[in-house]
Amino acid sequence: MGSGIEVAEVQLRGTGKARLLRVYIDKPSGVTHQDCELISHRLGKLLDEKDILPDDSYTLEVSSLGVERKLATPRDFARVIGKKIAITTRDPISGNSYFEGKLVEADADKLQVEVREGDVLELPLDRILRAKLKFDW
Repeated sequence: MGSGIEVAEVQLRGTGKARLLRVYIDKPSGVTHQDCELISHRLGKLLDEKDILPDDSYTLEVSSLGVERKLATPRDFARVIGKKIAITTRDPISGNSYFEGKLVEADADKLQVEVREGDVLELPLDRILRAKLKFDW
């Protein structure tokens, strides 16, 4: 859309007049209230002009992913390299199932997480149950 903003996730819930189209946006420098307004206006206009949801009323909601957003795909992880994350694994790795640390590297198969200064742990993506960005106060 020419603003550095990208659509990160789309959810369509409900039916008829109770239909909710929720769009989550993101950009490297962080999403502002003005970004949400801009995308809401542009997207709402496009949806109405193209009659994307014909014969149905809907509520359009545009928001950011949040400061402690979930991370699931290799792309999600690539976007937060250098930031603190929290991970729960499906089964223990080195005796633990929960890890927090700085994401050092991410590829399609694994993550490199610095759990303590100088101590980098490799975590295979297929063993990750949940992961999220961790907000540091």
